[in-house]
Amino acid sequence: MRYRPISPAVLAEELTERIAALPGRRIAVAVDGAAGATETAELADALVDPLRLRGRAALRVSARDFLRPASLRFEHGRTNPEARYTDWLDIGALRREVLDPLREGGSGEILPSLWDAERDRATRAKRVPVPEGGVVLVDGELLLGAGLAFDLAVHLWLSPAALRRRVPDAWAIPAYERYEAEADPSSLADVVVRVDDPRHPALYTP
Repeated sequence: MRYRPISPAVLAEELTERIAALPGRRIAVAVDGAAGATETAELADALVDPLRLRGRAALRVSARDFLRPASLRFEHGRTNPEARYTDWLDIGALRREVLDPLREGGSGEILPSLWDAERDRATRAKRVPVPEGGVVLVDGELLLGAGLAFDLAVHLWLSPAALRRRVPDAWAIPAYERYEAEADPSSLADVVVRVDDPRHPALYTP
């Protein structure tokens, strides 16, 4: 794969331009990458103000606020990589509460968060209206290949060596390796960014 070195600021600028050029309806954008190692939230946050300056209302959602309750996530232990891959994210809730309302005929109102994983209880958040032309930026891990309907997907990719070096939960590495092998997120994403060194990202150029 060929990569073009790019600064974080220019990366955010190029992504903003690409998102702003999408059809002027409500859309969802995924920023996908290994938790704790790829700074998905920081990149999604960096797109909010530039999108607003271009006339696209931008709202932020984190997939970590749509995790299943601890009783389900940790049914097979707290450090089970298979459970991390298949059982942690409540895909149905993320689809139902965030993505489906953005579709044609949807309510246009999303739930910005559902579950507080640290306190292990519902957040009781209120629904938020997304104006026509608005962009919902969803950051998280293992988002691609699960049938979630994003209008644009950005995947922050780590080489195998960087994955082993940078993922804080070493026990979870098999989950990411399985994701790479089975879902092949780089083939599903619209934009792939190599982030072995987050200070010096590189944009994949086909």
